[in-house]
Amino acid sequence: MADITIYHKPTCTTCRQAVQMLKDSGTPFTTVNYYEQTFTKDQLKKILKKAGLSPKDVLRTKEDIYKELELAKKDLSEDALLDLMVKYPDLIQRPLVVKNDQAILARPAETVKSLL
Repeated sequence: MADITIYHKPTCTTCRQAVQMLKDSGTPFTTVNYYEQTFTKDQLKKILKKAGLSPKDVLRTKEDIYKELELAKKDLSEDALLDLMVKYPDLIQRPLVVKNDQAILARPAETVKSLL
């Protein structure tokens, strides 16, 4: 079983770069398209905790859904943000990469090398 799991969107350039770096490293890994296998709130919360990140740290503020929901005008709790991220995965920065008790937001993609 792979120690590394990358949560990604296949059409995302940064995600594709991170996946390619993992392939090139020869390290076994698992990919999860989180648009098909959606995060649970608890799962996303645990990944962010491992990464030392808050929901606000991984919020995609340039997405249409962010603007449509007028999130810039709201002061939401972490729980409320997690609920929205689970419901609208476009709100989540990507890729998120997990290795055992560590996790990172691989932006730029080269940061994935820190887990190898």
